[in-house]
Amino acid sequence: MSQELPLETPKQPAMPLTKRKWDKIEYVGMSLLAVCMLFLLISPTSLSGLFNAILSTVRPVVVDVFLTGVVGTAIIASVIVGRLLERLGFTDALVRIFVPAMKLIRVNPAVIIPSIYNIFGDINAAGRIAGPILKKANATKDEQKIAVATMVQSQQSFSTFMLGLMALTFAGVNVFAVVIVAVFVPLFVSPLILSKLLFRKVKTVELGKLPRFTPTTEFMPMLFGAAREGVELLLLILIPAVALVFAVIGTLDYIGVWKPVEAFLGEAMLLLNIHPETGVLSILVSPTLAMGTLQEIAADLDPALVIGSFVLASSGLPLSAVFGQIPVVWAECSDLNEREAMGAAVLGICMRLVTAFIIAFFLTPFLV
Repeated sequence: MSQELPLETPKQPAMPLTKRKWDKIEYVGMSLLAVCMLFLLISPTSLSGLFNAILSTVRPVVVDVFLTGVVGTAIIASVIVGRLLERLGFTDALVRIFVPAMKLIRVNPAVIIPSIYNIFGDINAAGRIAGPILKKANATKDEQKIAVATMVQSQQSFSTFMLGLMALTFAGVNVFAVVIVAVFVPLFVSPLILSKLLFRKVKTVELGKLPRFTPTTEFMPMLFGAAREGVELLLLILIPAVALVFAVIGTLDYIGVWKPVEAFLGEAMLLLNIHPETGVLSILVSPTLAMGTLQEIAADLDPALVIGSFVLASSGLPLSAVFGQIPVVWAECSDLNEREAMGAAVLGICMRLVTAFIIAFFLTPFLV
């Protein structure tokens, strides 16, 4: 029986090879690779020196300030205190107080809540607690931006407030008048200006239409959960954000750019009637440290410089909070993304600089 030979399948023509087009990021990567190879050839220690500079800049802040220092412990304690205040009806009381004032400017009264928690606790705890409150109050995204911009115009630590009061006292300043003008007036002026000029999607909310904000969780589970929340906030959100910001500072310092920037900041502070040394401390390191330094030298300074430095320190600074902590925290617990939260925070800090200049330059004669 004869077998039929299989028919030969015609050979398919070879597909022409297609070249993938270069993307823009590939050009960037190739340039970076060429630069790294050049440094390895000319100066092999440069790359390791850059890494060492970053490590030397990041480690003292992350380890000494946040992990083993007072700041880390204060953040955990602030979350506990904030949740305890919330459980004891503090938020609902604030809403009742600020509803009449916010009705006048037709803004959701919940926009003030982050600022109040900021004064009594910590800027990170304020975001973690107040962000969900704003969502629960049906605040629009514009109102949430107003809340962030207003929050960074009040001090983020009660210790900053107390040390600042001591500095004002030593400088012979009318403490009560400065506190009213610098701390409490912006709580109303900032939402008014921002809602009229920039963030106009706001609405009046009657008290009866707002939900109650006091949780019904039992006290012991609430306290334990707040302590755990504080640790998570510190380890998973704040330390990575701070490490990122100071890694950039370390890089700029290694290539010789940061010192001129720091010197420029000092000169700018003096032009704005802010004490240069403590002003730069507030911007780069810690407002609390700045006020601790200021109260030691306030008696020998021009009262205008003391007032200007106090107003600047009574804010959401340092820059690591503005560019790192605030965007991360608010992106997790509000309707804002990182860019929107950062933009609102930067706007609020710019408004705070203007406020410091106006109060120090024009109002000092009436405050001494």
